Amino acid sequence: MATSGSFLFNLDLGEAIEEAFERAGLELRSGYDYKTARRSIDLLMLEWQNRGLNLWTVNFGTQALTQGTNSYTLNGKIFDIVEAFLRTDSGDTQSQFDQSMSRISISQYSHLSNKLTQAKPLEYYIQRTPEGIIVNLWPTPDGQETYTFGYYYMERIEDAGKPASNNMDIPARYLPCFVAGLAYNLSIKYPEAADRAGLLKGEYQEQWDLASDAAREKASLFISPGGYKF
Repeated sequence: MATSGSFLFNLDLGEAIEEAFERAGLELRSGYDYKTARRSIDLLMLEWQNRGLNLWTVNFGTQALTQGTNSYTLNGKIFDIVEAFLRTDSGDTQSQFDQSMSRISISQYSHLSNKLTQAKPLEYYIQRTPEGIIVNLWPTPDGQETYTFGYYYMERIEDAGKPASNNMDIPARYLPCFVAGLAYNLSIKYPEAADRAGLLKGEYQEQWDLASDAAREKASLFISPGGYKF
């Protein structure tokens, strides 16, 4: 039996939009149809980020720390920080050391009596702004060692862009979910497709469950018997 031997299947923006229109029982006829679909795609990508951790968007970043400075504005493409640590003597093969840091809430941060206390940073609070996020460290970095804030972060999914030849910034395994989500969003925008909205919503949710389950973290989890004693 002959097979293609290829593993490169993908859909460009134009093909994905056309498939979504067909699923909604519509035809892609005008430039406005393409424009409104592209807008729905960008909103769909923001929805995906709000749904939770998308592993393909996780990247690593660092921020050099300065003595006496406890607040740092990160790149606007950073959606959230997943894990963070404090690195001392970065780049020194003999003495570089990473120490895990604890993320605290705004309530916990506000209750710190002296936010200007200088020592080795142990905790961080994430402040969200419309432009991005600000990391607030406690204690404020001192000058005893060279500190680097290392962090794994969720990056915003890239915008669709205008050319129909663009590919989306998603893994190929998410294409069924992407097309299903776009078809559903189109069905609630076009009155002639309203009767398919319920069906398309169910299909979208099923495809999301399949994709997100396949992309979940598969590292082993160990649970020790015991627990709290009263």
